[in-house]
Parts: sequence; structure tokens; C-alpha cells
Amino acid sequence: MLKSGKVIITCAPTGSIHTPSMSPYLPVTPDEIADASVEAAEAGAAILHLHARNPETGQPSPAAKDFMAFLPRIKQATDAVINISTGGSANMSLDDRLEGAHAAQPEVCSLNMGPLIFDFSAAGAKVEKWAHEWERDYVETSNDRIMYNSNSYIERIMREVGEAYGTRFEFECYDIGHLYTLAHFAERGLIKPPFLIQGIFGILGGVGADPRNLAHMVTIADSLFGDDYVFSAFAAGKNQMTFCNQSALLGGNVRVGLEDSLYIGRGELAKSNAEQVRKVRTIIEELGLEIATPDEARKLLGLKGADRTAF
Repeated sequence: MLKSGKVIITCAPTGSIHTPSMSPYLPVTPDEIADASVEAAEAGAAILHLHARNPETGQPSPAAKDFMAFLPRIKQATDAVINISTGGSANMSLDDRLEGAHAAQPEVCSLNMGPLIFDFSAAGAKVEKWAHEWERDYVETSNDRIMYNSNSYIERIMREVGEAYGTRFEFECYDIGHLYTLAHFAERGLIKPPFLIQGIFGILGGVGADPRNLAHMVTIADSLFGDDYVFSAFAAGKNQMTFCNQSALLGGNVRVGLEDSLYIGRGELAKSNAEQVRKVRTIIEELGLEIATPDEARKLLGLKGADRTAF
């Protein structure tokens, strides 16, 4: 594992799992997403992992216009690394999911390293009343949908985004097999190190949120990539901060945000993304570690650098 001596904090402000009825603090409008992102960066997030939403309904949206409704504000207000999702949601086609990346040509895009059942149907259990018609069906039928990325899809994203724009990737690995898929594409020369591997734990359909799984993922990544990768990890839901702690102890990096957990503590909704960033920053610093600046993250990850005139 390639280490910088400092910990990169990524923040994912909104995502595509949670819906407006689950938390009044989930950012869904362009202003809310922009404000949440800027506040997270000011709190210490070096990378912002961004999804878009329909501003009227809060529904996940792949539309370039919805990304561009908030990206310029974030770019003008902070030097954080912009990371655009190509995962979107399981309801979107690949062409849909690439709209934001084509429009923004960012430094980083997320890239799911394989298909998986992405079951978040239990997330609506505490919702007493749904604010929008789409929400309940979207959540409860997720147990019957597959988040689809075949190897041909992965190659398309690498070529159409990575090769085309000099964009690098946050390789999202939901299971150990995804590391081997990543190694396959590395061996073919379609991607170059350092590889940012984001281990994702606790999604029903992927690897469970057991700390032994995190240690095992690092062990296998070490065997496949040696010093050619940078590791980060997060767990969905209640294990969010526990996994950030363990990742930092293993020499890795961390991710927080309301995409991954709506809570700041047991039964307590986080009032902002920045609140989670501040909490994980405190954990990191109390371990005797330092957080990385955006430019330090760029250097470690070999990014092309921010284009201040973009968007």
C-alpha cells in the first residue's frame, strides 16, 4: 500500500440510496448540495464524491444539467478534488451514468468494479410517511435490482472517461473478487498506478462490515498491487466511524458522508456532512495522524490537477 503519512478524507454528501423522507438534512437541491460540499471541504475533506439529484423531487439524477447546477459553485468556493459518480443508481443506463463525467471531465470518477445486488430495502423501515411518490417503491424494490457493471462496461468507462479526459478513478470494490477484476485491467494496461481502491463494506449483496474483511481486503490488495495502490475504506450505516478508524490504523484513508450513513451517533441524525467530517477528523488526529490537503491528495493519487476555469 502506498502511504503519504497523512490521511485523505473523502466526503460523499448525498449519493443515490437515501431519500428525502429519511432525513431532513439530506442535501437534494443544487444549493443544498453545493453548501454541503463546501462546508465538508472547509471541515477537512480533500475529495468530494458527488451525485446529482432532481431538484424538485430529490430523486437521483444522472443529468449533466443537474450536476452543472452545483458544480461551478463548489469549484469556485473550494480547491477540493471533484469526484463524479459513474455508478449513479441501478435504474440508470450506462450512457445515463456517464453524462456527468462527460460534462465535467473531472480529476476523479468513481468506478464500480463489478455487478452486485445492491439491496437497501431495509433503509425505509423508520420512515413513517413518504414525501414523494417515487421513494417507497425505489427503496423497497432495491432487493430485486442489480447494480450492473460488466467488464465491457468497465472498459468503456476507462476508455471514454479515463483515456479521453485524463481522469483517474476511485475503484469501488464491494467484494474481494473486485480486486482481481481491477488487477485484470491493470495487467492489460488500461489503467496505470497508483490505484485508489475504495473498499466498501456493509451493503447487502457485498462484503459484510466485519473488521476481519477489511484486514483481508488489504492483505489481498497488497499481494496484487504492492506499493502501486492507495487504500481507503468505509462501511455503510452504523459501522461508518468504526471502519474509518480501522482503515486509518492500517495506513489507509477514509470516507464519510450522508450517502453512506445518515447518522452521527446511535439514533442521532447527522445535521450536516461537515459534522461527520469533523468527527472523523477528530478520530484521525487523536490517533496522532494528520489529514491531507487537496493538493497533497492530488500528489499521492497522481491526479491531473484542478482546472480553475472548468465548468
